Amino acid sequence: MRVVVALGGNALLRRGECPDAAVQHANVRAAVAALAPLARKHELVITHGNGPQVGLLALQSAADRSLTSPYPFDVLGAETQGMIGYWLLQSLQNALPGRQVCALLNQTLVSAADPAFAAPTKFVGPVYEREEAERLAAERNWTVRADGPHWRRVVPSPDPQRVVETRLIRLLLSSGAVAVCAGGGGVPVIRDDQGQLTGVEAVVDKDLTASLLAEALDADALLLLTDVPRVVRGYGTPDAEPIGRTTPARLRAEQFPAGSMGPKVEAVCRFVELTGGFAAIGALADAPAMLDGTAGTLVTPSGRYPEDGSDDAGDRS
Repeated sequence: MRVVVALGGNALLRRGECPDAAVQHANVRAAVAALAPLARKHELVITHGNGPQVGLLALQSAADRSLTSPYPFDVLGAETQGMIGYWLLQSLQNALPGRQVCALLNQTLVSAADPAFAAPTKFVGPVYEREEAERLAAERNWTVRADGPHWRRVVPSPDPQRVVETRLIRLLLSSGAVAVCAGGGGVPVIRDDQGQLTGVEAVVDKDLTASLLAEALDADALLLLTDVPRVVRGYGTPDAEPIGRTTPARLRAEQFPAGSMGPKVEAVCRFVELTGGFAAIGALADAPAMLDGTAGTLVTPSGRYPEDGSDDAGDRS
């Protein structure tokens, strides 16, 4: 099987952890231990988040007095791809001796006309009190919004249209290599009036990029790995219920937070609707079991897994 896996930010930096390199490197090694069994049996593409890392680099850049202006988000995204890609590359090589592994710097094409550029919604970086957030917004030309009781910077999050290096990733897979790519959703770029690629100040949702890439690579399965074992209907309420096997239509009928589970649900629904394939959302440690259909929230056109089986479980838990 050809499998695309999207690692959530928790795979690199868990809530409350110090963002030291050693801490993140240790977390990457643990993540690779869960993914290595998949790589031994299947063609594997690994994508990853970069939210905490790009936020940290943005703060460092803004505080650097030697710069006339902070580095833009496309450049910061490229920096995090190199850093996290290196950790994953090395850990995979150690876990899979003799297997070729490539960590690839990727660009993700977005539309210059995407309405997201006029309405930034993606929270990045730390939280502030309102007065400080408004001061920073005026000084640095930021857009800020309330995030619960605090305020944070928001940047545009345009819809991914294509991973520019898709053909190269396909070539790597055909050679038997494990490909690490599209980190942080990919470096966001547009084509200018001369058809040239140029970076833009934005971030792309990593799960939507993973779904797009999985479809373009003719993948058999898409796994979104996070810090919960299943998608939960009515999360945080007395009626909360984990969702087992389901369909895109049933998932779309539910309500999920736009800043957390919502993009993951949209990503798996898009992939299954476009390809008729299999997608799942679940915990990192359950990755092999998710591919076997025995863990996570499993999404197929009919709600069965395997799709030709007779066990139509609906939304069973």
